Amino acid sequence: MDRLFQIDFVYTAATFSVVVLATIVFLTIFETVTKYNNWEEIKNGNVSVALATGGKIFGVANIFRFSIQHNDSLFTMLTWGFFGFGLLIFGYFVFEFLTPRFKVDEEIQKDNRAVGLLSFIISLGLSFVIGAGIIK
Repeated sequence: MDRLFQIDFVYTAATFSVVVLATIVFLTIFETVTKYNNWEEIKNGNVSVALATGGKIFGVANIFRFSIQHNDSLFTMLTWGFFGFGLLIFGYFVFEFLTPRFKVDEEIQKDNRAVGLLSFIISLGLSFVIGAGIIK
């Protein structure tokens, strides 16, 4: 198998496949954490939910970018990806905790675009910090 992964096209397809599957798993976990149905809200035109969800997708992809860049095996890349996702979801709870005057989930569900945009930026920013800590 190691010999097969030495072919760049195979390795790229493998990492792509693993990251897509992991992203689906992570989005499912985020779906259970939020108090609203992400995809139903997006279908109904809720821009704030789209921003928050897009930030999560971008954040996860960015963490995996660093993980792929700094690791040689799929297993190590996936391990760092899961660890980074754990930190990203922790950041989500910290964001909720640091805003005691309003509930982030409720504001996003009400299509408060300022909160949706802030959620996007927090996910993106944290993904760069998490990614910078990923090492071989």
